[in-house]
Amino acid sequence: MKVAITSGKAEGPTKLNAFDNALLYAGIGDVNLIKVSSIIPANTEIIELKKLTPGDMVNCVLSYTSSSNPGDLISAAIAVATSSDFGCVVEHSGINCDPEAIRKEAISMVKYMMQVRNMEIKELHVEEINHKVVDLGAVVASLVYLGD
Repeated sequence: MKVAITSGKAEGPTKLNAFDNALLYAGIGDVNLIKVSSIIPANTEIIELKKLTPGDMVNCVLSYTSSSNPGDLISAAIAVATSSDFGCVVEHSGINCDPEAIRKEAISMVKYMMQVRNMEIKELHVEEINHKVVDLGAVVASLVYLGD
């Protein structure tokens, strides 16, 4: 299995448009995203996001938030931990939170998921994005399942 981690931020005239623009910025705006829970198979390889075929159905773990309050700091993060067996993914987001706190909480949650499964972490990857809202903004961070 191959997966990619990506993120995006954007403004838009409506909440939906800001979200769509953030997805476009992340390279996943022209596909149909299917939110899944937080497990990745053994031997999953994390690669750069490739160009996706418009209209494809794509599984993902998705973190997002938006705000229409100018000056708000919005953040989204994805944390991925792998082991010899399989891996776990968590999403976390916040508004007006310390970006480092968002990142640390995502890491803490994915480490806990691995711990309760008695799995040793081989690799840990984190993607975080932040945006100061101008008018109406959105952020997304996602782990995208790309298949074999």
